[in-house]
Amino acid sequence: MTEKINKSKEEWKKILTQEQFHITREKGTERPFSGKYYLLDENGIYNCISCGNPLFKSDDKFDAGCGWPSYTKPVSNDAVIYEEDRSFGMIRTEVRCAKCDAHLGHVFDDGPGPDAQRYCINSVAIDFIKKT
Repeated sequence: MTEKINKSKEEWKKILTQEQFHITREKGTERPFSGKYYLLDENGIYNCISCGNPLFKSDDKFDAGCGWPSYTKPVSNDAVIYEEDRSFGMIRTEVRCAKCDAHLGHVFDDGPGPDAQRYCINSVAIDFIKKT
């Protein structure tokens, strides 16, 4: 397991943009179909915007039609952590970065593949590194 990164609210505000802070530290979300990675179709890896932790591979990305980048699985079993989310009158599973605890999005059980997982992730919470 990777060593956890713990920073104060003030430290995160110095590192992140206002939008990144709102989404990753205050459990916000970007508008559907507005994120820069929603339609991106290039080979590479998606890392946590807050700490650089590798989270998702482009090979596992698919168009779920939901308005956010979607993946069938994380890059490894210990890349993300899960937490029950009961906000907005729903019960969902929140996805967080295992290294810095950043809010990334949610996972649903209506995806393709053998595990039927759809990791619905905010573009603002991730950074794409193109594979050359």
